[in-house]
Amino acid sequence: MQREKTETLKARYLPLSKVSVPVMRRMYEIYSGYYENISLDVFCRDMVEKSGVILVEEKPTKRVVGFSTLKTLDMTVAGRQVKGVFSGDTIIEEKYWGSRALQVTFFFRMIREKLRHPFRPLFWLLISKGYKTYLLMANNFHNYYPHPEGKSDELAPLVDSYCERLFSDYYCEEKKLLDFGEGYTHLKSNVAKITEEMRQENEKIQFFETRNPTWNRGTELPCIGEINFSLLVSYPFSLWRKQRRKTKTQIAAVACE
Repeated sequence: MQREKTETLKARYLPLSKVSVPVMRRMYEIYSGYYENISLDVFCRDMVEKSGVILVEEKPTKRVVGFSTLKTLDMTVAGRQVKGVFSGDTIIEEKYWGSRALQVTFFFRMIREKLRHPFRPLFWLLISKGYKTYLLMANNFHNYYPHPEGKSDELAPLVDSYCERLFSDYYCEEKKLLDFGEGYTHLKSNVAKITEEMRQENEKIQFFETRNPTWNRGTELPCIGEINFSLLVSYPFSLWRKQRRKTKTQIAAVACE
């Protein structure tokens, strides 16, 4: 499927109090297109627990084509005060896969959070029922857990802390997995499939499936990434390099036509 031009998108953060009912219904419409075992009631009850949402919109029409929900948490782990930003449901329409509009807006949101408390450790918290969510962290963070090479294991207690706080009835500390049982929301079978070729070519995808072998029925892999000043300084340059490589590839493809 041909992807739409991603520069036609913009993203913005809204506190929950500013999210209108029509926008909420539009978010659910997108969500229902990619997930099984869902209901508007459950979706709305989950939304009211969040602090806000990043909306992804088409620039010309302002039509919502994706979103990510956020919740901020203050935590104390081993006597240390830390802040976490938890990402809940995140989805974008398939024709816009590859857009970085949501990532860039999230990045600026994290700058704002870090500057509010510059000396307090800040972490991104997320749970991954599909490999794409895991790769968002693994491809962009220096210090994250779980790591394919076993790095950053010191972050494991923070995972235990936020999972016990948010999902105590469903968290298995031994497996480091969230299991909400049969009938839980999960990706439709044709979304974010993992092929043998993908396993062989990408060790991070292979690692995700090893850590969360039952992802296709909705079990979630809890993850955490540290948001420090080193990351905030290096990320824009990393994004620029990726965009430059993408542009060169597109130019080469056109030249070969």
